[in-house]
Amino acid sequence: MIILVLNGPNLNMLGLREPDIYGKNTYADLLSLIAAEADRLGVAVEFYQSNHEGALVDAIQGAYGRVDGIIINPGAYTHTSVALLDAVKAVSIPTVEVHISDPDTRDEFRKISYIRQACVKTVKGLGFEGYLVALRYLAESLK
Repeated sequence: MIILVLNGPNLNMLGLREPDIYGKNTYADLLSLIAAEADRLGVAVEFYQSNHEGALVDAIQGAYGRVDGIIINPGAYTHTSVALLDAVKAVSIPTVEVHISDPDTRDEFRKISYIRQACVKTVKGLGFEGYLVALRYLAESLK
């Protein structure tokens, strides 16, 4: 089983970016945590991060026929990108939307998620643990 973990804009800045919201751990810390859990579950993971919407669309399209599930934190594109929604719909790969913070408790515009309607699950507000919840969910549901 292969799970693609996609992260959108500014997630490469974890640890520096608004640590009161996103914590002080880095993007490298996040990847290590996910990789360790994937090893424990016997699941292969691939990681990709981009600040560019089209690159994320390309990554989703490139996953077609190659991966079993996707975990995506689209960052700010959550609230703006119909292109990411359409890409997930097009490939029909079970996808879990993850957010480190809970967007519903923040700015009004952050309560809108375009990609959510194409996802099998949304995990929000659990910090880095949310990625592990998503990974366990996909590992179990895709058995």
